[in-house]
Amino acid sequence: MPRTVTVTGTLAADEEVTASFKIAGRVSEISVDLGTNVRKGQLLARLDPTDSRHRVEQAEAALRQVRAGLGIRSDSADERVDPEKTGQVREARAVLDEARASRNRTAELLDKGFISKAEYDSSVSRLQVAEGRHQAAVDDIMNRLEILAERRSALSLARQQLADTELRAPIDGSVRERQASVGVYLAEGAPVVGLVRIHPLRLRVAVPEREASSIRAGQTVRIRTEGDTAERSGRVVRISPSILEQNRTLAVEAELPNRDGRLRPGTFAKAEIEVAAARPTVLVPASAIVTFAGIEKVVGVKAGKATETRVRTGRRSGDRIEILEGLSAGDQVVVEPGTLAGGQPVTLKP
Repeated sequence: MPRTVTVTGTLAADEEVTASFKIAGRVSEISVDLGTNVRKGQLLARLDPTDSRHRVEQAEAALRQVRAGLGIRSDSADERVDPEKTGQVREARAVLDEARASRNRTAELLDKGFISKAEYDSSVSRLQVAEGRHQAAVDDIMNRLEILAERRSALSLARQQLADTELRAPIDGSVRERQASVGVYLAEGAPVVGLVRIHPLRLRVAVPEREASSIRAGQTVRIRTEGDTAERSGRVVRISPSILEQNRTLAVEAELPNRDGRLRPGTFAKAEIEVAAARPTVLVPASAIVTFAGIEKVVGVKAGKATETRVRTGRRSGDRIEILEGLSAGDQVVVEPGTLAGGQPVTLKP
């Protein structure tokens, strides 16, 4: 038999999730109930999408308005705009070029003495006004481009909120709890459905400090639960780095396959962690062990009289019990001693 550490623990779900809506709204549909198996991405519930659809339409209209102001065609997917090629800026550029040419002409006429200084100053002022209007037109286009980006973001947000009216399963699992009903108005983040993943399961046990040094990841774990006669096997996968001071135990988690779903989270389990390879051991029938006042013993026969031998027992294997101390292989014991006591005469019959 292999050397094992016997512990008790509790089965826990591999993952537990409470699914909730990211937005507030009235529940229009719930497609799952207690015990329903779901796949990741499966629809769990839906909110009334009417308000969210209106927000999307409003955001689309606002985006179209800005695009039209920038001269972007409604069927164009390219929203890149060169400010200098827009009508508003081209008009301001033409006025600026005309004002600059006029200033240059008046400067020549002033040098030749054909016009007064006041007329030249007037042309300079018109040029400065044209430059300001051209810059204002460029700034206005740049501002509209920023508004265009804002409208795109608003539309993306509105579409995301519309998508968020559908609640989908974040994991594969089963419905542990349904916490909402159709017609109820839910606040943002209110719980709707509790989900658990039951394959694989986690076995959480506390190993006594004296046995902690022998526990390693990957060791085989065998468990039995109340109401299930089958023995299940798993592996140690997680070990706490420290001993709990309160009870001097080491927290250990094992992983158990549960494809048939017969094991349930929260179940109490008795487990054996195999910490050493199989080796020969002494076994006796369980019925041969006599226990009195906490002392375990077996009854043998020597020279026609019953003899009592104190023993220390270990693990159980079917209807046999391991003997750690007190007997050697080949020793004879009475299988069913009943009230037989040491010193009583015994006759062996073939």
